[in-house]
Order: sequence, then structure tokens, then C-alpha cells
Amino acid sequence: MNVELSDGRVIGVPLAWFPRLLRGSREQLETYELSPCGIHWEELDEDISVSGLLAGRGNQTREGRAGRPAAAQETETSSR
Repeated sequence: MNVELSDGRVIGVPLAWFPRLLRGSREQLETYELSPCGIHWEELDEDISVSGLLAGRGNQTREGRAGRPAAAQETETSSR
């Protein structure tokens, strides 16, 4: 998934970091709301913050961490 910020930067993260999005239909993925803080998919019950993307964090739920590579989980744990 690529997200373009208002300052022109583009952040790319693996869709696998967000299992709800990975399982969503094209229609569900295209139905989202933007806010100054991030992106919200009501039907998929998913919220992604800009600060989380900048920090390299994916889904912070148990479901999301289970699908993340071990290196990403270790980095996340060590940064807390």
C-alpha cells in the first residue's frame, strides 16, 4: 500500500501488515475516510495513523502482529 502525504512524501508498506485490508474487497478498500491523523475504513473497522506509517508500524492488534514478519515484531517490541 502506498500513501501520499500532503508534503509530497510517499510511504509504502506491505498490505500484509493490515490483515483486515488484505481480506477486504476492492469496493471496501476504495471506501475510506481521510483525516489529518490518518485513514479510516468503516466497513473493515480499520484505522491507520500517519504517525504509525512514519514509524513503520502495521496493525497493532493481536491479529495484525501474528501476520507480521518476526523482524518487524522485534523492532516494534524493542522500540517500546
